[in-house]
Amino acid sequence: MSSYVESTIDGTVGQIVLNRPSALNALDTPMIRELYAVLVGWKDDDAVQTVLVRSASDKAFCAGGDIRSVRESVLADKNGEVYGFFSEEYRLNQLIADYPKPYVSLIDGVNMGGGLGISVHGAVRVVTERAMFAMPETAIGFIPDVGASWFLPRIPGAAGLYAGLTGARLNAGDALELGLATHFVPSAGLDAFAKSVVADGLEAALGMLDAAQAPESAITAVRPAIDEAFAGYDLAVISQRVAQGDEPWRVAAREALASASPWSLSVSTELLRRGGESATLEECLGRELRAAMKMTACPDFAEGVRAVLVDKDRNPAWTPAAIAEVSVDAVNEVFDSPI
Repeated sequence: MSSYVESTIDGTVGQIVLNRPSALNALDTPMIRELYAVLVGWKDDDAVQTVLVRSASDKAFCAGGDIRSVRESVLADKNGEVYGFFSEEYRLNQLIADYPKPYVSLIDGVNMGGGLGISVHGAVRVVTERAMFAMPETAIGFIPDVGASWFLPRIPGAAGLYAGLTGARLNAGDALELGLATHFVPSAGLDAFAKSVVADGLEAALGMLDAAQAPESAITAVRPAIDEAFAGYDLAVISQRVAQGDEPWRVAAREALASASPWSLSVSTELLRRGGESATLEECLGRELRAAMKMTACPDFAEGVRAVLVDKDRNPAWTPAAIAEVSVDAVNEVFDSPI
């Protein structure tokens, strides 16, 4: 078992602490397996009425999946390890979504990619002023996964597509505005809130929180413009709209789209479109698993992870190099052909 997941039962509360600070709690396969085993063990345990998940780090809740390790498996042609990682991660996401007891995430610091997979699907997502949400996968030649093709298209308007394509960093106020978070507590009050859940019960503890204390959402004022720019699922049209204007959010989005993998942007757009039409999270996760295996086998994944996380030169060589060069048939084949 991994030593990065600590689990205890305090009264009627099952507490899970993510404790891999050197990697900002990036999820590797052993961590995923241990989280799954703990949650399965508590699922039918009458002694546990609430599950509380938090981080031992003051910098991050969870920075995502351990993508560097996945890249190493890809380069070593260990496809079984790649499949195992994603299939077990998505199984964990589904378990959290279906969990029969309140699953509460205390999000203080960075929460990206796979971190959303172990928080957003839960019933209660408490953020502090230090919380930062992002789905930055297009910058590394990958896709917004961990159920993002379920929860991003269900954000009213086009903010979900905007977040999934640009990897925009969202503050605590943004997360509340978009429904990715449900409650706010100042970071200084996080321990007191956790103790209150144990001593007073979840409902009473939540009743003490005041969402008005949350940082102002930066996205609220520009949501109408984002909704207009990212309406529909035509990436070329979206790129044209984003190119028109010099508002700060638009400049940042334009730069993000220009630097991301054209292949990843194209596949991600179609993934989120199909996800919006899906009936269940399970259907979305199944599609994401097929896409994840196809995407990691493409050159852009290894190159993107190299440029962002390994060499950190931020200068990836994408294949193809432009959105216009991406074949619609190739994108559809990601979803319509078997793994």
